Amino acid sequence: MQIHDLPYPDPGLPDARSGPRFLLWLGRNQLGGQLKSLCWGLLHFLSVASLPYGVGFAVQAVVEGSGSRLALAGGLILLLGAALALGDTMLHRTAVTNWITAAARVQQLLARRTAALGAALTRRVAAGEVVAVSTGDVEKIGWFVEALSRFAAAALTVVVVCVGLVIYQPALGIVVAVGMPVLALAVLPLLPRATRRADQQREKAGRATELASDTVAGLRVLRGIGGEELFLDRYRRASQEVRSAAVRSARMWSLISAVQVLLPGLLLIAVVWYGIELARQGRITVGELVTVYSAVMILNYPLRHFEEIAMAYSFSRPSAQRAARVLSLERVTEPGGLRAAEAPAGDLYDPVTGLLAPAGRLTAVVCGDPDLAGRLADRLGGHPTEGDTGTGSGAGTGSGSGAGTGTGSDSRSGTGAGSASGSGSDSESDSGSGSGSGPGKPTTPVTALPSVLLGGVPLDELPLDTARTAVLVQDKDPVLLSGTLAELLDVPSSGSVRPEEALAAAQCADVLDALSQASLDDDPMNARITERGRSLSGGQRQRLALARSLVTDPEALVLDEPTSAVDSHTEARIAEGLRALRSGRTTVVLTSSPLLLDRADRVVLVHEGTVAAVGEHRELVLTEPRYRAVVTRETDEEAASAAPSRNAGTSLRAEPGIGDAGIEELTEIEETA
Repeated sequence: MQIHDLPYPDPGLPDARSGPRFLLWLGRNQLGGQLKSLCWGLLHFLSVASLPYGVGFAVQAVVEGSGSRLALAGGLILLLGAALALGDTMLHRTAVTNWITAAARVQQLLARRTAALGAALTRRVAAGEVVAVSTGDVEKIGWFVEALSRFAAAALTVVVVCVGLVIYQPALGIVVAVGMPVLALAVLPLLPRATRRADQQREKAGRATELASDTVAGLRVLRGIGGEELFLDRYRRASQEVRSAAVRSARMWSLISAVQVLLPGLLLIAVVWYGIELARQGRITVGELVTVYSAVMILNYPLRHFEEIAMAYSFSRPSAQRAARVLSLERVTEPGGLRAAEAPAGDLYDPVTGLLAPAGRLTAVVCGDPDLAGRLADRLGGHPTEGDTGTGSGAGTGSGSGAGTGTGSDSRSGTGAGSASGSGSDSESDSGSGSGSGPGKPTTPVTALPSVLLGGVPLDELPLDTARTAVLVQDKDPVLLSGTLAELLDVPSSGSVRPEEALAAAQCADVLDALSQASLDDDPMNARITERGRSLSGGQRQRLALARSLVTDPEALVLDEPTSAVDSHTEARIAEGLRALRSGRTTVVLTSSPLLLDRADRVVLVHEGTVAAVGEHRELVLTEPRYRAVVTRETDEEAASAAPSRNAGTSLRAEPGIGDAGIEELTEIEETA
């Protein structure tokens, strides 16, 4: 594989059971490039190692006064110089190619895994770790792959030179042959400590990077509450910890470098001292002594690659471990699915909680726990988290097909949610880094919860792209990618909803005005949006994200707190626009806003993991204390004091003199209270 042939048609199935196994798999897949680099490396290093022989041959020719032999030595040195230059050039070319192609393979694998896992990735692996793996770690892994072939060529060169010196001059050659392994292995006792210190440095650097990212992301809020100095002090302390760890790590590597200089120097002194004694005894010639001396000097060059490979492995091993951790995250079901690639239509039903969202209607879901709401949104989109568990049986008697009184559970007849516990995920599991049975194979999840059904079809049995097309989930913190507004809204869609309609429904008029002022041609669609929309307010970002979701026009749209950052007047208009634009399409809104709840076709209360009540907003406010506590933020004391008036209102409703207008007025008073 050459650089111009990238990307790979298929990067392969990695062995992600551990970091070393992943590096080994990567090396095997780079075998052709490694062999090329090894051959050019041997040419380069052997040319370097052969120069002492040419120099010694020339010195001996001068001592003997032989012009022909001196000319022959000069030609030999010239030939070795040309081979050295060619080998060095091609070694660098092939080694860098190995580096880049290995890094590209890892990046393709990470991109493929990220696309397969979707939003579940950052919930199971820290966002800072994902960034570190896809940037710095990829470079370190490529460094090890690149250094491996040069190290192999250097090691073979050392062996060849030692054998050649033993044959050329046995007395001195044996000294060199014994000393070289000692030099190569002398730094091994220092490597574990150096590796530990390097790992500590990277760990502290990762924490500092995450702290910096969090600080930058929340800078607007921090400035509003005056907390930027506090976070700055925290980052300053973290930065100093990184500096201290880096100094401690550098001390160990400088000690290793010093050993690599000291021991070859001692070997060289021993060879020269012993060689002079042999020359005085007449057992070797001056040329032979110069040859052996020069060979020992030259061998310091390939020996340096022993230190480099140790450093490369030390830095790449934890990087490969992090990459393997990300690549080992698997879906229980195959991305290809078990059914035909045809998006189903119909009711959206969660058997774990008993939640039913009828087709073509706007269903609002109220959860007292925001974390539960986020997990429920993930489940409805086919991306449950590891902490998603079901509790309760969901065996209530409510049919869930209409508004009704809403006090029963929202479960279908004969298909209760059942009881489920544990931390398993019904679509994804972490295979970890154990021994495993094969590369990249997921382990069996602890608890597999039943899949959400769309039109009676389990989402887990659909092909991944089909499931994501059928059900779209917008979480409470949507991300806006950098680019123009037109590019932001250029998403896969049915084509039924135009961007202008989606922007109008999301009440983005003021956002368009602001973008028009920043556009060169006064066209807001051509205005650029900065990374994550940081140039916009929280409400503006939220409305643009809602417009993007509306443009896709999925069969079922799940919105988690889509209006939490907008004012009440805008929220009321958004509720009307959402209801009108999504007419005839299945929409689920997880919210506690009375403005949205009042405009929903049906409202479902999910309490402690199961459906507790179903009905209309105004009815549930009067009849369901748990619902009222969440929506009105009513405390226990307020509930106790308001109970007599609420009971009175209920009795008045039964009296013939109180009409619908009176009931509505009482309801409004109750909501205001």
